[in-house]
Amino acid sequence: MAATYVTMSELRTNLGIGTLYADATVEEVCQSAQDIIDAYLWYNSALVYSTALTSNVATITTTQPHGFVTGQSVTITKSDTATFNGTYTITGYTTFTFTYSRTASDQTTHLVVPFGLVRGPNHSTAYASVAAVREASMMIAVDIWQARQAPSGQGASIDGFVPSPFKMGNTLIARVRGLLAPYMAPTAMVG
Repeated sequence: MAATYVTMSELRTNLGIGTLYADATVEEVCQSAQDIIDAYLWYNSALVYSTALTSNVATITTTQPHGFVTGQSVTITKSDTATFNGTYTITGYTTFTFTYSRTASDQTTHLVVPFGLVRGPNHSTAYASVAAVREASMMIAVDIWQARQAPSGQGASIDGFVPSPFKMGNTLIARVRGLLAPYMAPTAMVG
């Protein structure tokens, strides 16, 4: 799926590279920027830690308190089996688990590696139309592009030493945090 926070044509224009590079290469940078930004944005979601199915009742355990309630509709993705992926209505819950009806063969509790994702209502915020999110994405995309072209970010000294830090370090998101602050997930603001 094509990136929507910063598009391939927008990045090409911003960098002034025209058609010099393959579409796949430019799109990869756009999608990487979107994935990085998306990890910090607020969604009504939780990570799926484990799944089980007993007598047509699916039990999902999350890594953190999920905040979902009985009667709410949730969408599960990236579960390690197709049995659990889909949109379901919650039939019961506790702080770290919830249940829903699912007709399939019983499955014992097993860990989901890597974690799956469950999203509840209000998860469809159109961040691609939020100017601050788009600007932050463009800034990250440009940084990624420049790091690909000149990993040191600066020139080397006479003895070959590269004095600048790697551009893709822990300050990558710090440069755009002010733009994203109103939209950031509470868990993304820790630390």
